[in-house]
Amino acid sequence: MANPEGLKTSIKAAVAAGIPVVTINSGIEESAAYGAITHIGQSETVAGQAVGNKLNDSSLKNVLCVIQEAGNVGLEQRCKAATSTFKGTMTNLQVDGTNDSEVKATIKSKLQADPSIDGVLTLGGQYALDAVGGVSESNSTAKVATFDLSEDVVADVQAGTILFAVDQQPYVQGFLGVTALFLDSTNGNIIGGGQPVYSGPAFVTKDNAAQVAQFAKNGTR
Repeated sequence: MANPEGLKTSIKAAVAAGIPVVTINSGIEESAAYGAITHIGQSETVAGQAVGNKLNDSSLKNVLCVIQEAGNVGLEQRCKAATSTFKGTMTNLQVDGTNDSEVKATIKSKLQADPSIDGVLTLGGQYALDAVGGVSESNSTAKVATFDLSEDVVADVQAGTILFAVDQQPYVQGFLGVTALFLDSTNGNIIGGGQPVYSGPAFVTKDNAAQVAQFAKNGTR
């Protein structure tokens, strides 16, 4: 539920019709209120706060938080939570996530305009790759970190061009979401006892990237 309010009426109608609903990925705060039996996902607040602390550990002071989709509550929560624990300055940067070239150009422009920016935090794997390109083309020394994972992101973590990636483990979200509905239907089980089931955050760093890369090739990480 990237836009919980937009789905509220439909989900409540399904619940009223006796159709069991499981939400995954986004909308953890609204899931139970809408009548879903459980939510499988990552708390963006918990994950964001952990990211802020990891940025502190890397001694960063001035970081851009790149939001690629306007109005996506999960993305906004990530930046807000990271800002809450980050000891330096974090500034949100809105970009058009449908155009990777524009994303890279926007990040490049910001880095050229402000050489004090020493970090770029992206909220999706493909945008981390854009950020790496923006850093390179602007001759900046800023470090890139990201939420979400892909095979290319793992390779960049291994190479050291991305500090770390936050894996919310979407394969787990889909797998457990279907499993929750199956067990409810066949055995009356409610996974999580009505509480959200966390699928992350799991951090991918240079220390464990090689292991994760094996699964990323399969498309499951």
